[in-house]
Order: sequence, then C-alpha cells, then structure tokens
Amino acid sequence: MTDSVVSGGGAVQATGARSMAVGGNVSVAITGDGARVVMLPAEAVRWAREVEAPPGAGNLPGSATGVFVGRQDELTELRRMLADQGEAAVTQVLGVRAVHGLGGIGKSTLALHYAHTYRREYTLVWWLNATSTEQIVTGLAGLATRLCPQWAATVGVQERAAWALLWLQWHPGWLLVFDNVEDPADLHHYLGTLPDGHHLATSRIATGWHKIAPTMTLGLLDAEAAVDLLCTLAFGPEHTPTPQQRRDAAALAADLGHLPLALEQAGAYLFETGTSLADYRQMLGQVMDTAAGGIDPERTIARIWRHTLAAVERRNPRAVILLNAMAWLAPDDIPRSLLAPLCPDPLALGEALGALHAYNMISFSSDRPSVSVHRLVQTVLRHQPTGADGYPAGRQDAEHLIQHATPDEDTDTPQWEQLLPHVVAVADSTPPHCPASTDTADAYHAAAQYLYRQGREAHTVPLRTAALAQCEQLLGDTHPQTLASRNNLAGAYEAAGDLKRAIPLYETTLAQRKQVLGDTHPDTLASRNNLAYAYQAAGDLKRAIPLYETTLAQYEQVLGDTHPHTLASRNNLAYAYQAAGDLKRAIPLYETTLAQREQVLGDTHPDTLTSRNNLARARRAAQAVQQRSTATSSPAVDPRQSSTTD
Repeated sequence: MTDSVVSGGGAVQATGARSMAVGGNVSVAITGDGARVVMLPAEAVRWAREVEAPPGAGNLPGSATGVFVGRQDELTELRRMLADQGEAAVTQVLGVRAVHGLGGIGKSTLALHYAHTYRREYTLVWWLNATSTEQIVTGLAGLATRLCPQWAATVGVQERAAWALLWLQWHPGWLLVFDNVEDPADLHHYLGTLPDGHHLATSRIATGWHKIAPTMTLGLLDAEAAVDLLCTLAFGPEHTPTPQQRRDAAALAADLGHLPLALEQAGAYLFETGTSLADYRQMLGQVMDTAAGGIDPERTIARIWRHTLAAVERRNPRAVILLNAMAWLAPDDIPRSLLAPLCPDPLALGEALGALHAYNMISFSSDRPSVSVHRLVQTVLRHQPTGADGYPAGRQDAEHLIQHATPDEDTDTPQWEQLLPHVVAVADSTPPHCPASTDTADAYHAAAQYLYRQGREAHTVPLRTAALAQCEQLLGDTHPQTLASRNNLAGAYEAAGDLKRAIPLYETTLAQRKQVLGDTHPDTLASRNNLAYAYQAAGDLKRAIPLYETTLAQYEQVLGDTHPHTLASRNNLAYAYQAAGDLKRAIPLYETTLAQREQVLGDTHPDTLTSRNNLARARRAAQAVQQRSTATSSPAVDPRQSSTTD
C-alpha cells in the first residue's frame, strides 16, 4: 500500500498464498495473494487446449555431454520415485561434511542429467528457476512464449503464466523441473493444480518437504568418484592418469571436501594453467586452516577461488571487476547490457567475460545475451574485506549498475522484468554498515512501485525494507520521505498477509506523522485510514471503526464533502459498519457515497460502480436478515404445502 486512501468493499479471493490458480471458469486465473485477476480470451483458452508441444520440446540449460560421475544409483532412484509418485525433491544431506546453506553439491546437475536421459519419455520438459515465486511465474510465462508465440507476444507475464498452467492441465505427460527452490511451500499450489505430469525440484533446503514431495538427500561425492571427476577435468577425458596422479588427486579431492563444484573449479584451473595437482594442493596448504577434524568446505572453496581469481586477473584485470559486481546481482540471466557501464566497449566486455568463462566462474546463456554466476561464487565474493570507502568489493559498482538501468515508470514491462531480479538481489544482500545512497534508495522504490502497479505489492517487501533502511540512515527517522517509506513497507506486509508486522509499522507511522506533520495533514489522514484498514483486516473492528469515523470527519473538514478521498473514506466506514453487522448505519452511508460519486465522478466511473455494487450487497444482506427474522416469528407450516419463490 502506498500513501493513498484504500477503498474497501468485496474483492475476488484466491487460495494459496503467493501462488497462481486457475479457477472454475478456465478463462480466469487469480494470483494466490488476491492481488490480480487475469482474464484469458476465448481464443487463448482454445489454443491452450489445441496446441501440441513439438517432439522433444524443452528448455534445458546446457547439455548432457558434461562429466557425470558417482550418481548413477541416485539417477535410478530418482526415476523410481517419479514413476511411482510423480513428485520428488533433491536436497543436500545434513551433517558435519555438508556445505551448510550453500549450493554446489550437484543437485541441479543430477536433475539436468535425469531430464536429458529421460526427455523422450515426456511430452515436454520445462526447466524453471524457482528461487522465488516471481521467477517461477516468469518461467511459466516462457512456456507460453515457446508454444503460443503469436498470442504471448501481445500480453504480459501474468497472462502468459496463466496460459501455461492451463496448457499443462490439458496436456498430460510432461516434466517440470523447479530448480533451487528456496521455500518448499511455493510449490504446494502447482503440485495440487497440475497432477498429470512429473514435478522434480532441487533445493538447498532439507526441511519443509514432508507435505510437498518425497525427498532424495544428495550428499558429497564418494572418494573414488571425486578422484575420477578431478582427473577427468584436470587432464581431459582421453588421458589415463598415472598412479601418482591419482594419489595426488585423492589428496587434493579430500582437501576440497569432495564437493562437486569445488572439484570442477579446481579441475578447470588445473586444465587451463597446467599446474600440477601436487603444486595446487601445496598452494592451498599455505593459506588454509587444516586443524584436526577436517577442512571447512566453505573456506576451501574460498581459497580455491582466490587462486583462480588471481589467474583471471593476470589474464584480464577488468574481468575481476565485473565478477565482483555480479556477485551482488541475481545469479541468473544477468544481461550484458546491464554490465556495459563497467565496460562500455563491447569487444572489451566480451574478452573480460570470456576470461571468466574460461575458468568456469560464469556461464553463458544459450544465445549469449546474458550470463550466470553460481551462487557459491557469489557467497564467497560477498565476504571479501571492506575497502576504505566502506563498501565490500564490487558492491558500489553493483548499486551503480541498477541505478543506471532503472527504467522510467512508463517503460515496457519486459525491460522491468529483466531488471527486477537484480534490483531485488542488491536490496536483499545489503551488507551491514554499508554506506547509504539516495540514488540506490530511489532504484529500490522505483522497482517496488513497478510491482505495485502490476498488482504484486506482496512481493515488494525486500525492496521496501531496503528503501526504508536507506532513508533512515540518510534522512533520519521522522523525515517525510522516511515516513512514506515506512508506510509503504507496512502496506507490503499487509498485502503479504503479515499483519503482525504491518500494524505496528502503521501505528508508528501515524504517531510520527501526527507529531511532524500535524493531525489533519493529508499524509496523516492516509496513515489513519491505512491503520484502520489493517485493524479491520485483522478482525479488530472495535479499533477500526473509531479510526474510520475520525478519518472521515477530518477529510470532510480538510478536503470537503465530495473530494474523492472523502468519498473513499465514507465507503470504507460503511464497509466496516457492514462487517460489524450494523447495516442500519452502513446502508445510508453507501447510498450517500453512491449519489456523490455519480455526481462527482460520473455514472460509469470504476469507483461509482464499486459503490453501486457495495450498496446492492448491503441491501441484499439486510433483506436476508429481515427474512430470517420473519421466518423465526411466523407460525410453522408444512413445507410440502407451502410455495416458495426465489
């Protein structure tokens, strides 16, 4: 919610927080937070039923030609689980040798190998980045673009995602791969809505799956498989390692914690530079803590990548600048155009990215317009020492990139959708005590307002949180811009259904606005209205109604009896009366509001139509109450002899 009066009244509802549902009328799709209703035209519904996927259709990243060792049993078990139950989640096993909270253990590799191995068993194989609900929706939208481009090119992300859900319901036998799920609950709706295919999820999260899908825990590679992988990567698949090389590889693999990603990175470095296994291990021993009990895998990875980055820097110093900036962006689909301010010459940009790609620090998309960075690389790079300017390496560059790329409000949706994950990533990853910036706060606010205009206010919480922190640090706790930011964060929490966080923020904002701006300032009145609305949403009508009454009286005094904000406030009070069962006070207010909106806004204005609908519902409720009262006071009759009317 932003600084504006919120109109009450009934609204279409959908179940499943932050999910997307296809309703009983298949031409209607509703987002699970109730924020947006998507209407699909009849011809789009017909195409969803009639369009067939071409043989072998899919969007799998990469290919199945890479090195795959030590996972054949897991691959067989995964096939059994999907064939038997239709859902499976690959998570990493917990334990002292696990990489706590980090990626790189090979979950996505196993899922990708499964998808390539069995893709001919499915009508369609579709890979979805499932880090957030937004990215799932975007991935589903891509399915519509692939299968129905003539229509998908003319509509937005939400419409395309709704079409994809409808297509999947009509056409059984597909495989959906949800890669890197952060919250298992995000999949609950999709598994319930789409029963006629297989769902495969990968996640770093080991808990929360018992109500969602059966799980397969994926541990570290065994020692023999780790040696095979390292030797293949370091010497090439045609080379047969000597016994000494295998012994050196076994020692290095143990130092690397048998973690697939660490092995892959080390192998790429060894292959590129020609460094021997023994020398590489000796370099690690100079800087790593090798205390009894084993080497911490995260620290092992950090040491490996510092050596790798040193080699990259010798080859192309600008490549490290780019990588440090990318560490703070979203890991996937980083557009080259977003990075251009750090390297304006396209040729130099290509050479820098090529140096990173040579060491497997990044990967290119299939058509090369964007790059991806593994999350583990980002985690390590984000923990570099803070510089003299107060910023960790690459952080200030990343903020400048999103500032430079922020579109205008009326910019086409695709440009915003491409940038949005990166703005959210920068907001989410703000280091403690990092210098604040008004330009960065403006970028967060602009992205949040885009989501708000799209009806996705519930998804703005990280952006609103970061913007508020910036305002508090730069402007102080009671600056009008800080107060507006705090109000907006409260609205985001409310839209997400988190009233326990929303209400205290609204209360604080109202108290501060009364103190700073005065009791009847328009912003103060908006805060009072928003707090009343939140109280009502929480079922606390005893606190909501007096606030609505005070707000209406003050709007009438300050703005006049027929100002649109006054009319909205009168509508809200009527709605609260109705919720409290006080129809004798609600109906006259609805009648007055309708008459005034007809006069001020016109007979067909959306607010006028809302008022007319609200009045009709209130009168129908009053009629039902009267009928129940009459039935209670009348003598009983034999229903078989009575006549009934509708």
